[in-house]
Amino acid sequence: MTLTNTVAPTGAAVVPAVGEQAPEFTLVNQFGEPVRLADFRGRNVVVVFYPFAFSGICTGELCEIRDNLAVFEHADAEVLAISVDSKFALRAYAEQEGYGFSLLADFWPHGAVAEQYGVFDAESGMATRGTFIIDGDGIIRYVVVNPRGQARDLGEYRRVLAGLAQG
Repeated sequence: MTLTNTVAPTGAAVVPAVGEQAPEFTLVNQFGEPVRLADFRGRNVVVVFYPFAFSGICTGELCEIRDNLAVFEHADAEVLAISVDSKFALRAYAEQEGYGFSLLADFWPHGAVAEQYGVFDAESGMATRGTFIIDGDGIIRYVVVNPRGQARDLGEYRRVLAGLAQG
């Protein structure tokens, strides 16, 4: 299985590499409930960082995940979408778009988890488009970080998750 690994924007923290342990985090979801990465041990996790709720490309990407949630469920994968928005904005966003997965607020300390993953752009105060597919042991199996304005490819998620299901 071919895996993608990219480097963070110049001056940013280093993006964790494929094969490394995923940085642990606890964030609140759109309902204010704490969500810990460690709680998903034994399952695959797709961590999707995105810049902001209600923005065009972000909404398109998350709606594509929403419309293909069965792909993730079939691979026993939990989707955790993370932005620097508050839990209040995320709740309104999830309700408006009908998202059936957790939207996590990396609000305070502002962008701290995105920074751990090397995808926080301090100049603009937002996360970039980074995706990390993490296996049941907490090991990163796929990384992609796309430049601003470029959507990610759901087909890649399918390919990687299918490979993990076979593995």
